[in-house]
Amino acid sequence: MSDYTHTSPPKPSGLIKPRIIIHGGAGNITRTTVPRDRYDAYHTSLLRILSNASFVLTYPGISALDVATYAVTLLENDPLYNSGHGAVFTREGKNELEASIMVSNGYEKRGVGVMMLSHVKNPIGLARELLLKGEEPNGDGSQDHCQYSGAYVEWLAAKWNLEIVPEEYFFTQRKWDEHKRGLAEEQRREETGVSTEEISEWEEENYIPLGTCGAVVIDSFGTICVATSTGGLTNKVPGRIGDTPTMGAGYWAEEWYEEVRKEMIYQPSLPVSSPIDRLSRGDLRNLVGDCLPGITSQSNPSETSSSKTADEKLSKVRHAVGLSSSGNGDSFIRMCASRTTASKSRFQSTSLSKATTWMTGPGGELQKSAGDRWGKVHEGTGGMIGIEVIGNKVDVVCDYNCGGMFRAWTEEDGSKKCLIFREDGWESGPKNWDSVHSGQ
Repeated sequence: MSDYTHTSPPKPSGLIKPRIIIHGGAGNITRTTVPRDRYDAYHTSLLRILSNASFVLTYPGISALDVATYAVTLLENDPLYNSGHGAVFTREGKNELEASIMVSNGYEKRGVGVMMLSHVKNPIGLARELLLKGEEPNGDGSQDHCQYSGAYVEWLAAKWNLEIVPEEYFFTQRKWDEHKRGLAEEQRREETGVSTEEISEWEEENYIPLGTCGAVVIDSFGTICVATSTGGLTNKVPGRIGDTPTMGAGYWAEEWYEEVRKEMIYQPSLPVSSPIDRLSRGDLRNLVGDCLPGITSQSNPSETSSSKTADEKLSKVRHAVGLSSSGNGDSFIRMCASRTTASKSRFQSTSLSKATTWMTGPGGELQKSAGDRWGKVHEGTGGMIGIEVIGNKVDVVCDYNCGGMFRAWTEEDGSKKCLIFREDGWESGPKNWDSVHSGQ
């Protein structure tokens, strides 16, 4: 962690209890497509990475930017996931990596996406450097852009002493076998006249990575950082760019202040003045009225003993949100899913949790975008993780519309939780799992 020394500026809202949530992809993750041994491997890996990152999050003055970068670096280094070492292959058998990073506040650029990388060991580290360098005059060659691609930015990575590796570093046998099997399955279906666009029986029975890795972190200053990294879709067309490096589609972070009305405060009226006081102020009309009741007088409402004045005060409360997505990236791009979700929360005063379910939950807007193609192709499939803070109250959120989503997070009390399926009975023990694979 010696390279991660940048800290975020303090926020006026006071210290906040740091939280983190990570994800390792979403898609056709079921107890049929993911054997028990692989399930256990994912579960162990997620908790290990979460534990390491959450420990670093306890460092005094550490920033969300640093911890999110660190967490995703660990995900990129683990061959289980579709990023870094373990990224999927294009149709030509190449790895084309993408990553992005964004903060809710504290930098003019706020977010950066990188794509078409094939030699930078940890793309998320490059995204972080581009964010920081972009704050400097001329950016040491990067300037203040928000998206970067290809050879020049990899040259910058080498210039900045980021680790450069040969293309073979990203190779894993499992992902290569999935690549070859996918091409063979496509050719077989073409020869038999079966649509190659629809999900095949082989894809239904095997988890084929089409998701990403990501982390959303809030530090003690209240800054939220979103970091996301991926190899893209298995057997994607060379040169295809997904939602991961596309700001507003696969990732988003922002903050704002919202005026709220405090409880109405009632103040007692001024006491009725004495005759001598009225005489001294020249209030002869009301003075005569007190002596001669037959003469009516218009009393000042503010001087009526039973009246009360309402003082309605306005106060500004800070909101911040961050979202990282996983799934069929083209659907997220078409929906501008992350920014749309944040806007749903911001402009309709909806919790981020409800907005996330509205977009990526079962039957949500992402699923609806697929129309009658839902379930026949991968379109509309995905999930989203996020963090919302209102004042000093932090909420960690997640939802998805597919079989499962690899995710782990810290609770408010500091405890750690990991889920791959839903909590409503999907997390099963060995007995139930074995019965699924034995056909019972």
